[in-house]
Amino acid sequence: MNAREGLPAMQVLPTMYRNLVKDVPNDETVFLSRYSAIRALTETLAAPLSPEDQCLQSMPDASPTKWHLAHTTWFFETMVLAPHAPGYAAYDPRYFHLFNSYYEVLGAPPPRGRRGLLSRPSVADILAYRKHVDTAMIRLFQRANRTQRMGFEAIAELGLHHEQQHQELILTDIKHALGSSPLLPAYVPPQPTAIGRKTPLKWMDFAGGIVPIGHASEDFAFDNEKPRHLVLLNPYRFATRLITCGEYLSFIEAGGYLSPNFWLSDGWATVQREGWKAPLYWSNEDGGWQTYTLNGSQPLKQDEPVVHVSFYEAAAYAAWAGKRLPTEFEWEAAVAAQPVEGNFIDPARPHPKPAPASEGLTQMYGDAWEWTRSSYDPYPGFRPLDGAAAEYNGKFMSGQMVLRGGSAATPAGHIRASYRNFFPPSARWQFSGIRLAEDA
Repeated sequence: MNAREGLPAMQVLPTMYRNLVKDVPNDETVFLSRYSAIRALTETLAAPLSPEDQCLQSMPDASPTKWHLAHTTWFFETMVLAPHAPGYAAYDPRYFHLFNSYYEVLGAPPPRGRRGLLSRPSVADILAYRKHVDTAMIRLFQRANRTQRMGFEAIAELGLHHEQQHQELILTDIKHALGSSPLLPAYVPPQPTAIGRKTPLKWMDFAGGIVPIGHASEDFAFDNEKPRHLVLLNPYRFATRLITCGEYLSFIEAGGYLSPNFWLSDGWATVQREGWKAPLYWSNEDGGWQTYTLNGSQPLKQDEPVVHVSFYEAAAYAAWAGKRLPTEFEWEAAVAAQPVEGNFIDPARPHPKPAPASEGLTQMYGDAWEWTRSSYDPYPGFRPLDGAAAEYNGKFMSGQMVLRGGSAATPAGHIRASYRNFFPPSARWQFSGIRLAEDA
């Protein structure tokens, strides 16, 4: 800790952080407007939850809601204010350790699986902490001149995208917590939904060839989306929409969870060990399939995209269907000319929607993260950032699979064609779904 301020010593190289984003705005009001909107959405997502709800941690991979509220605030305090705001006074110096997630360079973080034991500080304390940091962030941007802002605006921009990632985690983590309760309480009240007609599954051809992959423009991207490089793709075909609950139900009824023929070895071992018989949150106790949603338990809607399946389940379904999962490079090439539009976060109904009628590709963005057949590896020439932010992505490039496209829990404006999400192949608590591919 820094003896003068009680703040952590940091290894921050502003030049490397500036490489995160090169078109930072000249007018601080542009950043502050986005900052206020993103920070407000986080608190909107937490608002339906009681203090008791916000303390829940249902598994080590998930975190309590109030921890998300605090950790995203910790990021701005630790990465921006502590090293860059003259005279900044910490809200509580103990929080620099308490709400560190995995940044070992800043000191050993508290055990991830024990975040649910943090009954103190209270939710009210954490909201006051957020207000304290927000006030200091606004003051920093308003008082700094353009030259001074060059030292911290890029790491602050990273903080906004980091908070958007945690907005999605607030929803997926509380869904797992509430869905683990025998009461199956709703996060928000049920919403009426229109009954649409089933959209047929069609196919679209892509020529392949030598294609550029990775982030191309000068605006923000994470380090794992770079550098841009060339990849050779054979001709391939994509299903025009996501696989539906009804189609996945056919896999279940055909004995898909009972036959090892369709499963990867590790996947079949996981099915046996965990007793999987259907996607997470599905149940069939009374002779009719139900699924738990953030709007409460509901009858299974067969035209909605299937979600909460692992990579193992997605790969098994694809094998049963006589197809395969796409590679992440095929996925990115397929959306190169598509606008980033889809079913993103709706706080009143954070849930996938049936595919719209369309002749082209649909649901490439939003609704469900799409498992790919690609392992999460560094791109050729990848170089992590220096300082604490070096631990943001690169240290996880082992034993993970890539997902693309975002989900119904992803904030609008957060996703892009080159965005790479990643999870272990057994993970199911995210809104993860299936798009089929095949060789042309």
